[in-house]
Amino acid sequence: MAYIINLKRSAEKELEHLPNKIHDRIVRTLISLKENPLPTGVKKLHGRDGYRIRVGNYRILYTIDDSEKKVEVFSIAHRKEVYRW
Repeated sequence: MAYIINLKRSAEKELEHLPNKIHDRIVRTLISLKENPLPTGVKKLHGRDGYRIRVGNYRILYTIDDSEKKVEVFSIAHRKEVYRW
């Protein structure tokens, strides 16, 4: 069964401001998370719940709720900026 991808409003805004080329790559990655939320290359975040996946110099940070089959994306940003919380 496929997972539902949910973007927080902050992640939607970050996605809107990305260059077109990287935007398209990230959207393809988000769509692929529907079938497999833990693909090769995913790493667990340290000090916080969630996972990160690399798309070039950008990172997608998200959490997985297996009971509801939901992936919630809370940040999409350049690697220099994404871990500042």
